[in-house]
Amino acid sequence: MNIHEYQGKEVLKQYGVAVPQGKVAFTVDEAVAAAGELGTSVVVVKAQIHAGGRGKAGGVKIAKNLDEVRAYASEILGKVLVTHQTGPEGKEVKRLLIEQGCDIKKEYYVGVVVDRATGRVVMMGSEEGGTEIEEVAAHSPEKIFKEIVDPAIGLQPFQARRLAYNINIPTELVNKAAKFMTQLYTAFVEKDCSIAEINPLVVTGDGNVMALDAKLNFDSNALYRHKDIQALRDLEEEDDKEIEASKYDLSYIALDGNIGCMVNGAGLAMATMDIIKHYGGDPANFLDVGGGATKEKVTEAFKIILSDTKVKGIFVNIFGGIMRCDVIADGVVAAARELGLDRPLVVRLEGTNVDLGKKILNESGLNIVAADSMADGAQKIVALVQ
Repeated sequence: MNIHEYQGKEVLKQYGVAVPQGKVAFTVDEAVAAAGELGTSVVVVKAQIHAGGRGKAGGVKIAKNLDEVRAYASEILGKVLVTHQTGPEGKEVKRLLIEQGCDIKKEYYVGVVVDRATGRVVMMGSEEGGTEIEEVAAHSPEKIFKEIVDPAIGLQPFQARRLAYNINIPTELVNKAAKFMTQLYTAFVEKDCSIAEINPLVVTGDGNVMALDAKLNFDSNALYRHKDIQALRDLEEEDDKEIEASKYDLSYIALDGNIGCMVNGAGLAMATMDIIKHYGGDPANFLDVGGGATKEKVTEAFKIILSDTKVKGIFVNIFGGIMRCDVIADGVVAAARELGLDRPLVVRLEGTNVDLGKKILNESGLNIVAADSMADGAQKIVALVQ
């Protein structure tokens, strides 16, 4: 789950992480009032969307008086920002962060992630702050430093100081920076984050070490124990189909293709998307109905796929172990009848009660194409949508 920058900074403040003073605003008048309350000579007007690259897209402005705050707020609110993370459709700005300006002396990057290669939490740092870390990795990988954290003892003070020295934090501020990193790591672990990225981390003219931006993502599987984080969810920033899927405990991610996929098991779902691509098609979604889906759950999954106007055909690929093929067949038939199936549908069933599942499909009277294997099904659906 993602949250907005201003929300991330509020979370970090709970752990003592230094952030600039700021207020959220939903209207132009609220933005001007917030700037007046901050009372600083320079105010930053920042678009709040779930995407990076806002500055390059015109979503971050420096205002030197309240008239400029009003002008920038009017310009940004309601604007559709297109960044490298939003895709070409962009995201509409519905809220702003009005924040006090800082006397920035130098910008750095600090991020905490889960590293799959080591199976550990890793803190990364670079003196190339303010740029995308991917660009730094591509062009100056020697400027990225990492500290691998032992989960039994956590980030150690010497590791934080070593990272601060490596990224050339001024010597007199190394201890402050190390404390900042330790607090960031504690927030990451205690809130079950999947990423905590500070870009930029800044050193200010008056000797502070501060998070000028904050990107926190959370492990959705751990949200049940963080009601405070769940409350920060902004449904307007999420895909409607993904929201609907979450109500039925379906794993659904919208993609850009035109072949809808309904599969049981994440590994099989990934393989299904791969084989569709292999035969020249483009999957429209990742959808895992899970191992213990009911007829109702399958019906809802099918409805979600059909609600995507980009979908020109559907491939149902089920290997019934725990999941019974007849349950899948019942759900597919029920949804197809309820919604009026008007697109090609290819179904491949294997496993528990496969003969009964195929019988239900064959006797449904619906225009369903049977597939003998995953490859056969992929080829058939690709041919049908083309």
